Amino acid sequence: MKAFAALYRDLDASTGSLAKQAALQAYLRQAPSDDAAWAVYFLAGGKPRQLVPNALLRAQARLAAGLPEWLFDESYDAVGDLAETIALLLPEPTATMDRPLSEWMRDHLLPLRGQPPEALALTLQSQWATLDASQRFVYFKLITGAFRVGVSKLQVTQALAAVSGVDAKIIAQRLMGYTHIGARPTAADYDALIAPADADSADGAARGGQPYPFFLAHPFNLPLAEFDATLGPPQDWLIEWKWDGIRAQLVQRGGQASIWSRGEELITDRFPELRTLGEALPNGTVLDGEILVWRDGRAQPFAELQQRIGRKTLSAKLLRDLPVVLCVYDLLEEEGVDLRDRPQRERRERLEAIVAAHPLPGLALSPLIDGSTWQDLARVREQARALGVEGMMLKRADARYGVGRTKDVGVWWKWKIDPLSVDAVLIYAQRGHGRRASLYSDYTFAVWNGPPEDPDRQLVPFAKAYSGLTDVEIGQVDAVIRKTTLETFGPVRSVKPTLVFELGFEGIARSARHKSGIAVRFPRMLRRRDDKPVAEADTLQTLQALLPQEGAGNPADQNADPAAPAGRAYPKARPKAKAGAASPPNEDGVDSNASPSTSSAAKAASPIAPPSTSTASALPTQATLPLPDAALAPTDHDDLAHHAETPEDRR
Repeated sequence: MKAFAALYRDLDASTGSLAKQAALQAYLRQAPSDDAAWAVYFLAGGKPRQLVPNALLRAQARLAAGLPEWLFDESYDAVGDLAETIALLLPEPTATMDRPLSEWMRDHLLPLRGQPPEALALTLQSQWATLDASQRFVYFKLITGAFRVGVSKLQVTQALAAVSGVDAKIIAQRLMGYTHIGARPTAADYDALIAPADADSADGAARGGQPYPFFLAHPFNLPLAEFDATLGPPQDWLIEWKWDGIRAQLVQRGGQASIWSRGEELITDRFPELRTLGEALPNGTVLDGEILVWRDGRAQPFAELQQRIGRKTLSAKLLRDLPVVLCVYDLLEEEGVDLRDRPQRERRERLEAIVAAHPLPGLALSPLIDGSTWQDLARVREQARALGVEGMMLKRADARYGVGRTKDVGVWWKWKIDPLSVDAVLIYAQRGHGRRASLYSDYTFAVWNGPPEDPDRQLVPFAKAYSGLTDVEIGQVDAVIRKTTLETFGPVRSVKPTLVFELGFEGIARSARHKSGIAVRFPRMLRRRDDKPVAEADTLQTLQALLPQEGAGNPADQNADPAAPAGRAYPKARPKAKAGAASPPNEDGVDSNASPSTSSAAKAASPIAPPSTSTASALPTQATLPLPDAALAPTDHDDLAHHAETPEDRR
């Protein structure tokens, strides 16, 4: 534990990547394999299930420190980190003892989970009495599940590659699933991580149920006028919708199916229908795609998918009400052969063949979108919000499937639509954590529940946000908060409504859990609106107008005008202002004064085909996605077999 605590201090004190690499490699070269196994687990992002309830831990620490509750709480608010607060407040150890990290985890920390409170209190006291302050800090970080230090999984991968002499891509592959919440790494697991590369079997079956490292997309935000020069013609790319679900790999090996999220969580049990689907696929198949709730012929908001994730038990009613599909867009392994080095276009063709040969319930194919020009595609992209998707994915046709967010073997771009935004009022502020523990950096925002002429209207909270401001801006807001505080509730202050911010968010849905009746996804501050009085902030009605309506079309079956679906209108978000723009751009960066293109309409080939069971509507096997200004005509299509099925933080 002492060596691991020293590594934590070195990493926490280092700001440069070279210094972090040196510290990681020095530790891994001298640590026993059983200790290194756990160190890699935690440094790469592993977190066991919570070992001790925080309330009990706080109570025992307060008693040991001899502090009243209010003083302990004030200390915690000032420090901003529970593990650090307890480590600082506890009395000096009676006698220190240096046990190996692996022994701590195996024999002392993991057995804490599930102990009765009385026994747990005595065990905690006996354990922390043998640790000095630096070791206690790490000890409490491990217990609370809050172990974080400024090291990425990529840096851990690079360090392992350096000490083992094995290529970093092979290390990344071996690390997949290593940090699963139920993992208990051993010396043998660590030795397998750093074994010579020739120890790996070319047979996919030898990898068991492990997934491949996910290939991640880069954001693409260039003006439309620069697309041709930067990307070349659209024909060099495979273009799809960017789905708003859980990125996942379905692994079928040895007749067993497993579902892994991008965060390397094994989520098979959360989606039993996908396990059934996977077991019916050929042995040695690995699919990459998106888990979506699919109902009424379209993908449903991510909030519905969260209900599937958050439930401990999946009732028959829940499975009926929230049917899921796996919308697949890549094939990584076929008949046990790793296909990641094959071009994107070839992998797509093989994927289409597998889906066509296995019309299974819940297996859906992400449609390709064709367009002769980027301008055509930009106009098709205007449908994204109405269709419940986030924009488009651009995948180079000759790209290999890389590891992480890389460009060395090809590239994927995510061409997202601009965020929705409203002007909201800051009404609560909370101290941050870590280096922001002394600043009010986490904010709650509200909108009016009535129009300006309503004398009884009030501000209703609807979102919390803590990102989007620079350190300087946070300092300025912190000063205003301290001057305008009305009440204090521990680390939270209610403030006089004086600050208006433009708040951006990726999605919006109805929510019975929120007072406003609305929940937004990924809220962030776009800018402070010093030019706007509080009375002119937006209203709840503004937010409600942005809600997706029933009866919207789906991304693969557009037999009605996507710019104006029958019986409803889709309000556009206000995109963040772009400095120096010659004319106001629309959501896709297209000049709003430009004349519409007269080129042919874009089409979607090989569209998604989710099930047409009692809970999910069938989609056509082929559908035309007309441009907003194109002539509309229904397309011929064949119904596929019925399906039904179920990752960042999503691609």
